[in-house]
Amino acid sequence: MHNWLERAVVLHPDRAAVEPGPGQGVSYRELAAAAAGLAAGLRADGVAPGTPVSLAGRGGADFAATLHGILLHGAVAVPVDGRLTEQELELRRVDPQTLTAGTATAMFTSGTTSAPKPVHLSHGNWQANAIGSALALGLDPAERWLCVMPLAHVGGLSILMRSAFYATTVVLHERFVADAVCAELMSARRRITLVSLVPTMLARLLDAGLTNPPTLRWALLGGGPIPAALLERAAAAGVPVAPTYGMTEGCSQIATFGVPLHGVQLAFEAGEIVVRGPSFAANRLDADGWLRTGDLGELDAGGRLRIIGRKADTIVSGGENVAPAEVEAALLEHPDVVDAGVFSREDEEWGEAVVATVVLRDGAQLSEEALRSFAAQRLARFKVPKQIQVASALPRTVSGKLLRRELR
Repeated sequence: MHNWLERAVVLHPDRAAVEPGPGQGVSYRELAAAAAGLAAGLRADGVAPGTPVSLAGRGGADFAATLHGILLHGAVAVPVDGRLTEQELELRRVDPQTLTAGTATAMFTSGTTSAPKPVHLSHGNWQANAIGSALALGLDPAERWLCVMPLAHVGGLSILMRSAFYATTVVLHERFVADAVCAELMSARRRITLVSLVPTMLARLLDAGLTNPPTLRWALLGGGPIPAALLERAAAAGVPVAPTYGMTEGCSQIATFGVPLHGVQLAFEAGEIVVRGPSFAANRLDADGWLRTGDLGELDAGGRLRIIGRKADTIVSGGENVAPAEVEAALLEHPDVVDAGVFSREDEEWGEAVVATVVLRDGAQLSEEALRSFAAQRLARFKVPKQIQVASALPRTVSGKLLRRELR
């Protein structure tokens, strides 16, 4: 990884590597110097290459310098969300004995459906992903990728890693604020060419007035199934969306526009998506070299991947399988519903009953009966929620994933 940074310094020493705000850019020359200083400090402290080294914080130039310094020294970078409790941190402690030569970063899955799992990504994994992403999206030689994701999570970290490989600029926002991000994207002077979002972020940006962003090539949209109504809304507003499927085990990006990245092989086992290729963490692969993703999917008529939902989330109601994500997508088609979460509760008659929690648009008045009737026009009868409740917000991770177990 450090060779990427050295190459970037040769190619574009004065180009901003990371830019926390207008006029605050840190050049590749400056980033490399800071990383070298940190690497020297690790050596002086007796930290051996291959040792896991934590780096905390939401983001900023300091995070980037620390990341590259750890990699330059040959240690293993372990991004940590500083808001986690001691108990949560204990579940994410890296065992040095499990690391292998070549490991660059050690992260953990989000743990939305089970305990967090360790993911050890190598320099080769990150490089293969960077190449595959560039082939899928194209590459502006002066790319400016807006990062509103936490850098301690793979969605944000991958932007730092890919941009170092490309020798391009990461524009950093420490947190997502719809008005600020909308203003950034609408400014021709700021020249943002890429941004990574989850569906709720895109919906809020459209609410904030995002229309025909002048320099944006693609808004990568992932983090779960994407409602068709949201894609239609974005298209009407002139926002170019690149639907993306990914996970921590695959350096965040696995397929874009429904097509696997270069080098990624995709298959199905009883509806479950299984993948393999050079961008997947070796410690998460099964003995046959495939990664069982736990996601359900299928190919549409055009041969493109469509995500149905999580295998573990499947609800069995009256002997019929119900994918919560499909029900959520139907509810989100209603113009007054801005967020939806579907889960199950025990039911004497049905075994499991489909239940939904929705967030309504400010000022909207919508009865449960009206919303159930709306869903019944789009779903088979057994998929229509038996109960729909209203909440002010749904529990989600900082990367936007729904915490379905908390809904239950």
